[in-house]
Amino acid sequence: MTDEMSRLAALSPLDGRYRDDVARLAAFFSEAALFRYRVRVEVEYLIVLARAPSVRFVPALDAQEQARLRLLYRQFSDADALAIAAWDRQVNHDVKAVEYWLREQLTRLGLERWQEAVHFALTSEDVNNLAYSLLVREARDTVILPALSGLLERLRDLADAEAATPMLARTHGQAATPTTFGKEVNVFFMRLRRAVEEVRDLRLTGKLNGATGTFAAHAAALPEVDWIAFSRAFVRSLELEPVLLTTQIEPHDSLASLCDALKRVNVVLLDLCQDFWRYISDGYLAQAPRPGEVGSSTMPHKVNPIDFENAEGNLGLAVALFEFMSRKLPISRLQRDLSDSTVLRNLGTAFGYSLLGYQRALRGLGKVLVRPDVLRHDLVAHPEVLAEAIQTILRREGYPEPYEALKALTRGRELSLEALHAFVEALDIPDTVKDALRALTPAGYTGLAARLARIRDDRSAGGW
Repeated sequence: MTDEMSRLAALSPLDGRYRDDVARLAAFFSEAALFRYRVRVEVEYLIVLARAPSVRFVPALDAQEQARLRLLYRQFSDADALAIAAWDRQVNHDVKAVEYWLREQLTRLGLERWQEAVHFALTSEDVNNLAYSLLVREARDTVILPALSGLLERLRDLADAEAATPMLARTHGQAATPTTFGKEVNVFFMRLRRAVEEVRDLRLTGKLNGATGTFAAHAAALPEVDWIAFSRAFVRSLELEPVLLTTQIEPHDSLASLCDALKRVNVVLLDLCQDFWRYISDGYLAQAPRPGEVGSSTMPHKVNPIDFENAEGNLGLAVALFEFMSRKLPISRLQRDLSDSTVLRNLGTAFGYSLLGYQRALRGLGKVLVRPDVLRHDLVAHPEVLAEAIQTILRREGYPEPYEALKALTRGRELSLEALHAFVEALDIPDTVKDALRALTPAGYTGLAARLARIRDDRSAGGW
């Protein structure tokens, strides 16, 4: 089957239609990648065992031998993955398959003396939880965060460029106090940045403590070793936070927290996509057409907001997966059940739909052009939004019941600027106040929006 036909025959669109968009994640979430990360944990565990003076049955490894061992995961090949998969088919246990393959590699490297130290006293979950924490952390840091950084940069630039561009606001779908387009964009920038910082700063955890979390096999074989200190040091050597008290499985609480944090990122972007879709629908934004692209099979004029729509759909899928995972993964019957295993294998799917959503949202943001003429026309058509300003100024002047007076004039009625000025002229207030009220315009009634559009707090990182 050709590569193109493989994509056309794929069950998941992430491995078919959208493969090129998410291919970078295969280095972290594919079955071959999971094999590689398991090999990494086993190798690093063997090296640390060999360094521990109290683990006397494991000979010391010199620097060259350690380097040769690390090449097993640093230069992990397709042939290596296929060889482990062959072991898996034979023994029907993917972690044991890694162990048997690794023992073969030690023989090939002339390191047979260390074979019995491979997977010493470990349960499969000791290897799996560390492998998953490593691959998730590195996928986040090398793929997801850079993609989100691109979105943040685009939003920041758009907020700055349109900081003073007046726009009619809508609350409950109705005309409301004007704002600026840049200020509304900056709302999303700040929300997204806060959510991204939570994702970035979250520390993933790991455990190494045996079949039911008691170090029983470790202590039975080598009671003189402080296995609690050893476990803590080994997990930290992988730049993970150690969890000492567990059942057989690491409780997945930090992974659930990451799922929740990514879900919040995606919900913010869902909100953005829906708002920008509406701005395009209302004519506030135009879209730069892509050469050769078709908007409709029958209507040649169409330039549809397909990037925001695609992003919305994919982000929604990711939200649903992350929400399920954050509820499911921390739950395991008694000391262990295997229901988390199949769920963990779908982490890449949730990350894939997220990445696809980020890419499409960024593409959509890169195509939009603000239309100041449409924004001005909409503002001029809604002079009633000045009622708030007028009644507030009249309150300052001590005018009796100004809210009620403006409500009677404006609520549920079409109103012209001339009618509003006539209302002002009839008021019993100083002429200077009348002049100030007549000078109000919808386009000028944006408060501090232009300043707010440029606000950046000092928690930002990475040049955002």
